Amino acid sequence: MHHHGEISGRRLLWVTLINLVITIAEVIGGIVTGSIALLSDSAHNLSDTISIVLSYVALRIALRTATPRRSYGYKRAEILAAFLNSLFLLLISAYLIYEAIARFYRPEPIKGDWMLIVAVIGLVGNLVCVMLLHQHANHSLNIRSGYLHLLADTLSSVGVVIGAVILIFFPTLTWIDPVVSLLISFYIIKESKDIFLRTVDILMQSSAELDYEEMKRSVEAIDGVQNIHHVHTWLANERTIHFEAHIELEDMLLSQTAAIRERIQRLLEDQFGVSHITLQFECRCCAERTIYVKEPTPVHHHDHSRCAHG
Repeated sequence: MHHHGEISGRRLLWVTLINLVITIAEVIGGIVTGSIALLSDSAHNLSDTISIVLSYVALRIALRTATPRRSYGYKRAEILAAFLNSLFLLLISAYLIYEAIARFYRPEPIKGDWMLIVAVIGLVGNLVCVMLLHQHANHSLNIRSGYLHLLADTLSSVGVVIGAVILIFFPTLTWIDPVVSLLISFYIIKESKDIFLRTVDILMQSSAELDYEEMKRSVEAIDGVQNIHHVHTWLANERTIHFEAHIELEDMLLSQTAAIRERIQRLLEDQFGVSHITLQFECRCCAERTIYVKEPTPVHHHDHSRCAHG
């Protein structure tokens, strides 16, 4: 895993430099030509530059070992970066949709020939960046979010090139420019939404997507196990599943539970892909034995004596 991080880190640095050059070229080109599509593309490339820097920093942080203060390590750094990247893309796209709609009401002349030159530069640069990150796109949500930035910009550059060609031959069709900008923005919103929702799920410690009923049947089929309940699962990142549960056992010596713990742990790791497992063994302790924990009723200070007797 460390090896992938190192390779991706070096490539992310190259991608950052290329994107910075593209951004500067398209900002200047957008101002000179009057093209909102070019400015949209430059904004996306600027977000790429920020995204890639965040991704690189997150990769370096995520490789750090756990400390007494950060006992879970730094895996969430990548998720935070992916969250910020996707959120930034959604906000940028919403703003560009607003600007594109406004351009329909106040059209401006556009220099199609210069727009084409700058768009081709952006397209070539984005293609190079996409190729640099392609083989690492599925290693993490963080890298994938950066890769989607670049893929979206490549497609948007294609749209800008097509728009520029049309404007060269039909210079009065100025509405082509905001239409291209709208198409780019809607596509990016579609692609960013899934990553945004996934990172929110992880940050909110939503349960991992596992077959809990099958898990219950498998664990309770182990000799000595009577019930599994109060199950909690969450993800540190998109690959690392944490698991904790209460296991009700038959009345037995503590030394006899070691073999049962080992069998449960092997089952959860091999069959369900769980990474970190915490089990609490008990015998006739919990009144509530459902697999999911219900939220407890809040206890107020004046209820303490009643609860102590209960």
